[in-house]
Amino acid sequence: MPLLGDERHIEMVSCLRNIAAKMPKPSAILVVSAHWEEQIPTITSGARPTLIYDYYDFPEEAYSIEYPCTGEPTLAKKIYEVIENENVNARLNEQGRFDHGLFVPLKIMYPQADIPCVQLSLVRGLDPLIHINIGRALRNLDYDNLLVIGSGFSFHNMRAFFTPETNESKAQNESFEDWLLDSCSNPSIDERERAERLVQWPKAPFARYCHPREEHLLPSHVCYGLAGTVCSEHFELKILNKKSSMYLWTTN
Repeated sequence: MPLLGDERHIEMVSCLRNIAAKMPKPSAILVVSAHWEEQIPTITSGARPTLIYDYYDFPEEAYSIEYPCTGEPTLAKKIYEVIENENVNARLNEQGRFDHGLFVPLKIMYPQADIPCVQLSLVRGLDPLIHINIGRALRNLDYDNLLVIGSGFSFHNMRAFFTPETNESKAQNESFEDWLLDSCSNPSIDERERAERLVQWPKAPFARYCHPREEHLLPSHVCYGLAGTVCSEHFELKILNKKSSMYLWTTN
């Protein structure tokens, strides 16, 4: 819907464009997508992955979106190796396709599709610590000027998106967002506590209202695991009429 001009995504589109504009153009992009789960961490390793339109009941034009970026097999192999070196089984998938967790934000941020991309799956079971540890493994990645995107959503209750907002639902949404914002951006929290908060995220206020299933939250755990520190910047915005947030970490 952001690519089809939906007004409820205007702030999202603007925020992503602004983030891309103020960063150096990356040499390659790794996307951790909320829309791909495998038994073990799996990495697209083909040179020219095609797109998969992994959604239903959208307008016809949603199924003709193109994003003809190349893959980056060398980067994929390096990702595989750093994860395996942490005694975590991983897998390369040369036939893997890019889902909308990749091509929607990147078509907004880098519409020329001239940056090679690799996509990394979540791990079934959705254990938050596993995903933080995957991020920690990625710290050992030797690849200059890499952009890593955790492509999910800080609020993802599909029923709530299409239910009239009440004072109660608004308070639940905002309470969880306040917790997430504090957890990721408060510099007075030490990293042991920050990591523990993210592992114990279901204990946050109204966590299961905002995330009945946590697949859209866990890409941020991978990003935090990679950075291992307070975020550099955060962005608060409305998406689909819900309070949402984005987080930016910069590392050396």
